[in-house]
Amino acid sequence: MHGFGLLRNEAGKTLKLAGPIILGELAQMALSLIDTAMVGSVSYKQLAAAALVMSVVNIPFVFGIGLTMSVSQLVAMAHGRNDAQKVSHYLYNGFLLCTVAAIIISVGLECSKDILFHLKQDPEVAAMAVPFLRIIGISIIPMILFMTLKQFTDGLEYTRTAMTLSLIALPLNAFLNWLLIFGNWGFPRLELVGAAWGTLITRTLIFIALAIIIFKHRTFRRYIAAGHANWKFSWHTIKELLGIGIPSSLQAGMEVGVFAVSAILVGTIGAVEQAAHQIAMNCAAFTFMVSMGLAQGGAIRVSNAYGRNDWRHILTIGKSSMLTALAYGVLCFIIFISFNNFLPRIFNDNMEVVALASYLLIFAAIFQISDATQAVGVGLLRGAKDVKIPTLLVGVAYWVVGLPIGYLLAFHFDMKAPGIWTGLIIGLSLVSVFLTIRFL
Repeated sequence: MHGFGLLRNEAGKTLKLAGPIILGELAQMALSLIDTAMVGSVSYKQLAAAALVMSVVNIPFVFGIGLTMSVSQLVAMAHGRNDAQKVSHYLYNGFLLCTVAAIIISVGLECSKDILFHLKQDPEVAAMAVPFLRIIGISIIPMILFMTLKQFTDGLEYTRTAMTLSLIALPLNAFLNWLLIFGNWGFPRLELVGAAWGTLITRTLIFIALAIIIFKHRTFRRYIAAGHANWKFSWHTIKELLGIGIPSSLQAGMEVGVFAVSAILVGTIGAVEQAAHQIAMNCAAFTFMVSMGLAQGGAIRVSNAYGRNDWRHILTIGKSSMLTALAYGVLCFIIFISFNNFLPRIFNDNMEVVALASYLLIFAAIFQISDATQAVGVGLLRGAKDVKIPTLLVGVAYWVVGLPIGYLLAFHFDMKAPGIWTGLIIGLSLVSVFLTIRFL
């Protein structure tokens, strides 16, 4: 009973830290859901075009987000040792690294926009997708810079700052969408492109706001004051950041890549399948944001304990976080099964799309448990600087096993979209088992 009480106490501490991160992640995901719902109300082909672009953009975007994670891990370790100068040094070099990465990603997307016409998609959908991709590609720069500063504040365990800005972004983005998608108050009716402009403006404003808070608020004053002596470029620090950031990016990129390739494969079947897949995937991605927040909370606490070389505490944090993820996965399974016929109607009123999306949500329900536990497993291992072997395990589970099985079931056994989703279930389950064993 004492052991259970200890785990429950540690789970409570992780949830307290992760709570604002989770709310912030859900707010960011809600921005995407607002775009999807508002664009979907225009036409299902515009919804399919948005899905196509996000499938292409998400892989490089997640590589950028993976790099920002190295900032929170190293800041948390330095914070665990109470080394304010090192914290400031990691902020400066981390921001430089992520700025360069964001610009490279954005320019790369602009140069490769014509790929949309070579993915065997509906030609009308591909044509609609190009202008949307160009603006979303630019918006990646302020978003990655915002995430870098967010990882800095999260690493110091001040998780409410970025959460508040993420929540403010919701009504702002919805209002901009209302103006620009539908052409209200005399603004031009831009439809899908209007959603992209709304995203770019919102992301830019929340980045500027967070930068002002970090530079002006007394909470962060000691780290900014230490900057004069510690804001120096260091190849050693960049290598340290990349040592965590690149494997973290590869892990996240391989997972998002599998989902992106799955979306593209579903798109080759037809626009209805693409729209239904996007609806079910949006629902699954929304619940995954909670797992991501829990994983980040666990990773920050593990990093802090790692900075003190407290291995017993690391194990206790890990076990309690895994049990929390398991309980959350079961809850999501119940919700998806209970509301699979209702949720798709929020996004679209085409009965063919709604019927297929309802069926795909049953598959999404099945992988909720493994999705939650694998996310936490990745975070806990990253917190203890164990990133290389987990990256290999993730790659094997998704790309050697899960995706090939999904492809075979979809196209050789004619299961179509449900076949792809069966492959996703297998891949996620394997990752969950591999990473849990690795941590323990």
